[in-house]
Amino acid sequence: MPVDKLDQITTKFGDSGLSKNFENKTFRKSHILFETLGAMDEFSSYLGLSYHYCHIEFIKAIQMNLQNINSLIASDFDSDLYNILTQIKESDVEILEKKIQEYLAIKPLEARFYLPGSEKTIPGAYVDYSRALARRAERQLNAFVDYEKREDLEISKKYLNRLSDYLFILSFHV
Repeated sequence: MPVDKLDQITTKFGDSGLSKNFENKTFRKSHILFETLGAMDEFSSYLGLSYHYCHIEFIKAIQMNLQNINSLIASDFDSDLYNILTQIKESDVEILEKKIQEYLAIKPLEARFYLPGSEKTIPGAYVDYSRALARRAERQLNAFVDYEKREDLEISKKYLNRLSDYLFILSFHV
């Protein structure tokens, strides 16, 4: 069914400063949940822009993992819905580590400080900015996990940490 009417994409519920999580529970838009989802969305959106500059297909797989993490964040970890969501696994972290090592085998880095974005190609600068947004999303996810006591998201935190490392290395290879 095509979406061709405003009321198919907006409920106007948010006009009052409220929004709902994946399970239809109502929160203030200023709640840490939406700060976390927003940081993740901003990161994924900019990563999508980076994709258009470097055409690394793996970026789309990363964006799918970020969507999966957002679904986990937006759900109650003890609910039936949560149990059917795609979980981030240790193997997802290992894939990032393997890719980092592959890039380093091609072009090792010097042990020095690199100026963000300015020592690379334009595509590399976009990827490097994505890395900075990944770090922000990681900090926000850590704050959310601490605030909500969501130990179920530990692998997601690890994934974001390794993802920023991957993006740092990738920025030198595009």
